[in-house]
Amino acid sequence: MRVRNFCAGPAAIPETVLEEVKSELLDWGDSGMSIMEMSHRSSIFNEVAMTAKKDFIDLMSIPDDYDVLFLQGGATQQFSMIPMNFSSKNESADYLLSGTWSKLAISEGLKFSNINVVASSEDGNFTSAPEIESWNLDSKAKYFHYAPNETIQGVAIHNPPKIDSPIIADMSSVILSEPIDVSKFSLIYAGAQKNIGPAGLTMVVIHKEMFEQENSDNSNFFKYSKHSESNSMLNTPPTFAWYLAGKVFKWLKKEGGLEAMRKKNYLKAETLYSYIDNSSFFSNPVKIDNRSIMNVPFVLEDKDLDSVFLQQAEERGLMNLKGHRSLGGMRASIYNAMPIEGVHDLIDFMKEFETKNG
Repeated sequence: MRVRNFCAGPAAIPETVLEEVKSELLDWGDSGMSIMEMSHRSSIFNEVAMTAKKDFIDLMSIPDDYDVLFLQGGATQQFSMIPMNFSSKNESADYLLSGTWSKLAISEGLKFSNINVVASSEDGNFTSAPEIESWNLDSKAKYFHYAPNETIQGVAIHNPPKIDSPIIADMSSVILSEPIDVSKFSLIYAGAQKNIGPAGLTMVVIHKEMFEQENSDNSNFFKYSKHSESNSMLNTPPTFAWYLAGKVFKWLKKEGGLEAMRKKNYLKAETLYSYIDNSSFFSNPVKIDNRSIMNVPFVLEDKDLDSVFLQQAEERGLMNLKGHRSLGGMRASIYNAMPIEGVHDLIDFMKEFETKNG
């Protein structure tokens, strides 16, 4: 029996996509072999790869002066690759500190660049994002980096800032959840294991002008331009993850694209937040304006009941609700693949649990 998977990542994949992959696993396209067994240089895989790229570009409405890269290393590698290419110890880069992942990006960036933390909400336990009026931007910064959605704390910045520096964004847990204006960003990166597909793939959307600003001393593997020149096949790419991501892109198109997903995702989030806000037993610590539509943390009035809640939730088929180890409590990640019925199932259980234990 399929369960309701609220994991923050690797996360749920649409069931129809998994069924389609299952049917093709041993023999893709009458080739007599699995897509996992094919050369990434073959014409068969090239068609799969380039179709996926085109569908992603269509979904995101990516302008022609950008390229899309299918890379490895996760978002964590991008924490290093970005400052390696676009800044140095003699130059500054602006970073906004709004949660765990932006903090890690800053930690890695400090190894390669002079990082200016423009503002931080750490003193408030990352329950909000710093207001732009408080940001101390460096006019000489090579770029500005931020995380529009902090997966762990459930803190979101819903609109890109209007600043002069090139904007770089870690969209790992929010990409493809709603339409965005790509032209407002110089580089977007995202680990795949939340809204795109299986772990092992990292998406990068980069303005082609950024290639000219790369550090020429880097090895080819750490140059975006070299990955672009080779159609993301500078080395053997994560072929199965790329193939499966392409299936998800097709699914998103059939579902109506990102505007349709936005409506579904906001309905799911508003439904869950509404129940939590009207409960005296559960609460969400995040400032309302900064609440994520993808990751909903919540805590119980009595922390001693956390383990009981999780055990009984699993018995109901509601899996992976435990909050991140650094925070405790609960977290429901409701990415694209989670239907509204899954949210209703969670709320029904929460109501019953509150009635019995509140």
